[in-house]
Formats: sequence, structure tokens, C-alpha cells
Amino acid sequence: MKMWSGRFRQPLDPEFERWQRSFPFDQRLLQEEISASRAHAKALLAAGVLSGAEYATMLGGLEKLSLTGHELLNDPEAEDVHHFVEKSLQGLIGETALKLHAGRSRNEQIATDLRLFVRAQCDEISRLLAELVAATTERARQAGTAAMPSYTHLQRAEPVLVAHWLLAYCEMFLRDVERLRDCRERLNHCPLGSGAIAGATLALDREMVAGELKFEAPTRNSMDATSDRDFAIEFAQVLSILAVHLSRWAEEFILFSTLEYGFVHLPESYSTGSSAMPQKQNPDALELIRGKAGRVMGAAQQLLITLKGLPLAYNKDMQETQEPVFVVADTVSMMLRVAGGFMREVQFDLERMASAASSGYMNAMAAATYLVGKGVPFRRAHEVIGRAVRAGMEQRLELHEMKLAELREISEAFGDDFYASVTLEAVLDCHDVTGGTARAKVAAALASMEQRVMQLRKTEAADVHA
Repeated sequence: MKMWSGRFRQPLDPEFERWQRSFPFDQRLLQEEISASRAHAKALLAAGVLSGAEYATMLGGLEKLSLTGHELLNDPEAEDVHHFVEKSLQGLIGETALKLHAGRSRNEQIATDLRLFVRAQCDEISRLLAELVAATTERARQAGTAAMPSYTHLQRAEPVLVAHWLLAYCEMFLRDVERLRDCRERLNHCPLGSGAIAGATLALDREMVAGELKFEAPTRNSMDATSDRDFAIEFAQVLSILAVHLSRWAEEFILFSTLEYGFVHLPESYSTGSSAMPQKQNPDALELIRGKAGRVMGAAQQLLITLKGLPLAYNKDMQETQEPVFVVADTVSMMLRVAGGFMREVQFDLERMASAASSGYMNAMAAATYLVGKGVPFRRAHEVIGRAVRAGMEQRLELHEMKLAELREISEAFGDDFYASVTLEAVLDCHDVTGGTARAKVAAALASMEQRVMQLRKTEAADVHA
């Protein structure tokens, strides 16, 4: 029997009946629905709607359903997860189960269940990010003072430490953690007690219910609470930014794994071959991370489009806000698991990276800085080094391979000490500012990142046990 069937004399059209059911996907929220039902049952006990014996029976039935409910999910009659719990509970404890819906509405139930789900996913995805950052930081530590080229416009720019490059991604991922924390904090208010739209019709202790579910407090407005999906939009948008970061990371490793670059060697456990070309080792794990980023962004856009024209409060359209939340959570979680495993196993060709960092006139800016130190205005120094590069290109010589006499024909500011200023080590170390790639600064940044990772892991562990 439907939860609303008393008003109707005719059954639903069978095709519409199947089409309007959300249980095939919102059964995912079974444990959240059971948790919220436990808290509501306690409020009904406090309000005198349930006796002590009825409350104990209710809790026993909900506990049994929590343990065995997954065995019953193939239910062709359940309209949604709320209907399933009430129907299953009635099968377990009889008529007492029908008292559970007193003072509440499915509108507030789904709003609560989704918040519980998103809150848990914020914690889980933050944990996976912490593992990825830890793996990346460890690889940065292993790289030591090895250098590589950096790029702007996909052209070689200046040499940097491999560790500096890897730590750049750590910074991105830690910003994602911060955004997830912000999202979690904003969503952590409990809609239970909001009723269908105007608030519960029973004197329920909403503060107690919120505390039972570890929410910060009850929501402040019943109309807003039952129709709010800002938290779902924000969650999906945060994960869209994270997906962009993962996609950029994947793209760079794809490029660096090509023979043209040869900076990294793909782990076989995260690669596939070609059915036609026996020699191929393809970066499928990375390509799927890059490709699935689009799925996350699409789901986030779906949420915005679904909600943009809805008046207050609940509308059936909002049923379409559940699956996008599941999609972004599942997709990003798997992207992070694969990225973390890949990062732990990928191999770097540090020798080739260092060789590439020593050619292509990537010491040109350091050379201009040398002339600035000799009193040459930077704009003049830039022009002088540009002329020197052009002369070197004509002779196929790097700047440090050109003779001093030839350099002095371009500018008398060049001296014997020029060559020491354009070695790979000197070029790295001239970027001796906070956030720069000087070896001492990167060593300090790496130590700081390790501390941040340690603190992040402690925070995540505390959240899990809170």
C-alpha cells in the first residue's frame, strides 16, 4: 500500500508507477534513513507518542533492518527508501511500525538523508585526498634535488626541482580538502522536524534529534530546509574543481610518459596494451581520470539546471538531485583511488629530466638576472640575453657553452663569473624566495608539506571517531 493512497480511488498507471519510483537508486540511502529514523523515534518517545516498550521495539526492528535490509532491496513495491523502511519495519515488528511516521514527512527525510550521505562523503573523499597528497609528498622526498624543465605555453621555461613540481599538485589537492571542509560545515544542520513544509505538527525536540545525528544544530526555516539542495550543488561543484585538478595531473603524466618526453615510466598495473600493436603500453588509467572529470562536471551542471526554476518548497523534480550526488561521489572516489595507486608505483627518469633541464636556454632568465647584478637595467639585460640566445642558436651552443669574448661583443657587462651563475644549481637557487624552486626553499616546503599531511591525517581520524 502507498504511503499516500487514502486520497485516491484509482491505482497509478503501471508505466508511470515504474517511472516515478526512486527506490532503484535511493535505496543507496538505506543506512542514512535508518539512522534518521532512530533519531526521530527518540523524539517521538520524548513527545509521548511512543511508549518505552514501543520505542524499544522500534529500535530493535530498525537495528535488524540495518543488518539485514540489504537482503530485501529487490522490492518491486517500494516507492522509495522511506516507504521501504516503513514497509519492512512493519513486517518485522507489526503495527507499531506505523507510528514512526508521526510528525514527519518524506520531504524532510530525504533532505536529512542526503545531508548525512554528503557529510560522510566529504569525510571519505578528504581521507582519499590525504592519501594522495601523502603519496605525492613521499615521491617528492625521494626525488631529492633532481631537476626537470618547467613549461609555459607547453614550451620549456625554467628548470625546477622535481619535488617543486610534485608539491604544486599537493597544494591544489589541499585546497580541495579545505573546500570539502567548508561544504561539510555549511551542510551540517538537521532538517528533521521541518515536516512537509511548515514544521512538525508535534512538539519534537529538534535540538536533541540534531545532536543524535551529530549535526551542529537544527535548520532554522522549515520551507528552506525541505527544499534546500545548496549543499548538494556545493558538494558537486567542489568535486568538479577536484576533478579538474586530477584531470590536469593526469594530462601532465600522459605527456611526460610519451617517448617524446620520457620523464616517467608508466606502471604496468595501471596501463593496458593495444589489440593491434604489440609494442604499446597505453596510459588508460590516466586517460579515464581525464575523461571521467567530464562526468563529474556534467552532474554538477545537472543539479543547477534541475533547481534553477523551482518555487518553494519541495517539488518532485528534486528527486532528480539524488543521482548526480551519487555520481560525483562515486566517480571522484574512484579517480582518487586510482591516482593514489598510480602515484605510488610510477617511476621517474630523473637522469633524463635533469638532462632536459640543462638545455633549451632555460638559464636565460638567470643570465638576465646576472646582468642586472652588474648594474644593467632589466629591460636592457633582457634584450642582451635575447641576442645571446639568438647567436647561440645559430651555432647550436647553449649560453654556458659560448665563449666569453663572443658574449662580451654583445655586452661588456659579461665577466668570468657569468658561467658560475648559469649552472643548473645556480639557476635553481637564484629563485630563493618563499614558494620558489631554490633547493633550500623546496626542502623547507617539503618538510612543511609532510607536517601538513600528518595534521590532515590526524584531523580526518578525529572526524571519523567524532
